[in-house]
Amino acid sequence: MATKTTAQPSAQPQAQPTAQQPETQATPAAAPQPAAQEQKALVPVEVQVIQAKSAAEYALSPAGQYVKQFEAIQRKGMMFSQSTIVPETYRGNVGNCIIALEMAERMGAVPLMVMQNLYIVHGNPAFSSKFLIASINASKRFSPLRYEFRGEEGKPNWGCRCVAYEAHDKGHKEPLYGDWITIEMAQREGWTNKSGSKWLTMPNQMLRYRAAAFWQRVYCPEISMGLLTAEEAEDIQYTDYVEIQSSKMADDARRKSEDAKKKAEAAIAAASGGQVVDTETGEIINPNK
Repeated sequence: MATKTTAQPSAQPQAQPTAQQPETQATPAAAPQPAAQEQKALVPVEVQVIQAKSAAEYALSPAGQYVKQFEAIQRKGMMFSQSTIVPETYRGNVGNCIIALEMAERMGAVPLMVMQNLYIVHGNPAFSSKFLIASINASKRFSPLRYEFRGEEGKPNWGCRCVAYEAHDKGHKEPLYGDWITIEMAQREGWTNKSGSKWLTMPNQMLRYRAAAFWQRVYCPEISMGLLTAEEAEDIQYTDYVEIQSSKMADDARRKSEDAKKKAEAAIAAASGGQVVDTETGEIINPNK
């Protein structure tokens, strides 16, 4: 009996080391893994170097510079579109803000100034006249605009024109005159016929605005980038398109041709003493034959 009791405890401790043997065998197998990872990591590093080199070359190219500038102006457009002091046209509209920013950059003006003076009239952008005059005076290419009046105030011959001098013309020897804008011209062009027209309430101011616009269009059209002033755009009168039928045009042409032929026959008959004359050949037709 004693021998059986001593044999049982000795068998139990021998089972524990056999269960731990797989753990001791797994550690030496994981040792070569870091070396394999280092070898695999060499390829992505080389690819990253090549990609960084190509990206740097593209960034220095004209296309890359344009993309970089566009991304910068897009961020600025997002900032302006979220502002509450910009006009309603630009709030929440990134596209309008980017267009205004590009125009301000080309003109060398402050973006907010362009946004506050760029209006949409009849679906087209237009600058205010006061902004146009301020841009001419601030360009330092010319002397400040001055206005000359002639005629009798309140009469159709009352008119205004702009005059300025180039910056290098210190002695004011070569004046740059604009066209005369008169009340008669405004009436003939229909500027005074529109409802609520400022030509009826403040004609002198409108004469100055229109004279400045005409002067700018002749001597420095690049300042306004070819756009009309808001006052000019409002004075444009649009008429409905009416299509003329081709059959009606043909009937009118045929009727006019027949009338002209009858008049020619009557004139020839009167000149020939009542004799019948062929209008196509000019020969006298004998009615007895």
